[in-house]
Amino acid sequence: MLRTVIDTNVIVSGVISKKGPPAQLLDAWSDHVFDLVISAAIISEIQRVLSEPRLKHAFNVTDERIARLIEALHKDSILVPGTAHVHGAVATDPSDEKFLAAGLDGNADMVVSGDRDLLEIESFQGIVILTPRQFLDQLAADK
Repeated sequence: MLRTVIDTNVIVSGVISKKGPPAQLLDAWSDHVFDLVISAAIISEIQRVLSEPRLKHAFNVTDERIARLIEALHKDSILVPGTAHVHGAVATDPSDEKFLAAGLDGNADMVVSGDRDLLEIESFQGIVILTPRQFLDQLAADK
């Protein structure tokens, strides 16, 4: 089964909109189509972003919904330290390095992101970096 790290922006997009590739990715994860690799830093960022008052209000994201997602991320994912050395891997946005570190620590096959800084790298130490659409296409091809 593919081991995959999903960027915060993709998870948040999947939560706030039930349509499109990010939502389809979250559905595939809950259907156990792939293994989600995640770190505490990524979970913390997801919780922080989803808890922003403007986002909560604009997209009707409740505290209960956030709590259920965070619980599912802890329970149904492969939790890794996310401390692998990747310093300088994403020179344009070092905050994105947490996704590569989690990928290395979790022996991930892929990182899925909508972030241009990560997508421009294309791969890192054997981990392929794909858009949500590319990842869904990969899942379909592997069936």
